[in-house]
Amino acid sequence: MLTPMVAGGVVFPGLFLLSKNTLQRLPQLRWEEADAVIVSARLVSSVQAVMASTAGYIVSTSCKHIIDDQHWLSSAYTQFAVPYFIYDIYAMFLCHWHKHQVKGHGGDEGGARAPGSTWAVARGYLHKEFLMVLHHAVMVLVCFPLSVWRQGKGDFFLGCLLMAEVSTPFVCLGKILIQYKQQHTLLHKVNGALMLISFLCCRVLLFPYLYWAYGRHAGLPLLAVPLAIPVHVNLGAALLLAPQLYWFFLICRGACRLFRPRGSPPRSPCQTQD
Repeated sequence: MLTPMVAGGVVFPGLFLLSKNTLQRLPQLRWEEADAVIVSARLVSSVQAVMASTAGYIVSTSCKHIIDDQHWLSSAYTQFAVPYFIYDIYAMFLCHWHKHQVKGHGGDEGGARAPGSTWAVARGYLHKEFLMVLHHAVMVLVCFPLSVWRQGKGDFFLGCLLMAEVSTPFVCLGKILIQYKQQHTLLHKVNGALMLISFLCCRVLLFPYLYWAYGRHAGLPLLAVPLAIPVHVNLGAALLLAPQLYWFFLICRGACRLFRPRGSPPRSPCQTQD
């Protein structure tokens, strides 16, 4: 178990530092630190998402029996990914810190204000990204131990859950395009459509699919599955689905603003205030 976790602890922070230093030091680029940090954090998240989705696809398609079949990648990748969630909490804080500094809210009058300013930025970060930080903490403190204690059962379901990361590269690219004021480009619109579709299929509809897959295995209709499985399984699925529904609502709201004709009235049902 220790080897994959150590590897993850080296790979993800190392890739972030490599990308950041490359963007800052290449003569053709010479990016500012804030831009390099933000783009590098999105890049690492996208790389992790591609790796997780690939591992999930391999595992889920290799398990013919959805309960008993096992694949070595299911346990290896979950161990490898644990350091990513810890790293990403810090990477998100760095992104928030640099955005705060760019907006001119940082302490510019010497080191005396630095501790208070840092604490204020940290509180702002936790307030803004509370759900994402909570999600990452749950992945490490709850989901990972459960994946270890499941006694080799359910690799198929774990593989499907890993494929939820399919939408992450589109989310990251969308954030980068917004950061650089490219909201009205064709690339942003195409990426937004792909993000909406992939998030709906791989994060929201994933849970009904898992219930359907178990029902097919057990010879049960879909609506009878929740009554046939333990209550804590239903509760866990509901807790995992809840933030996905909230984020999907935010994506839909953004898509409404993105694709709404510019000449439409300001009181459009799709238009909401920030």
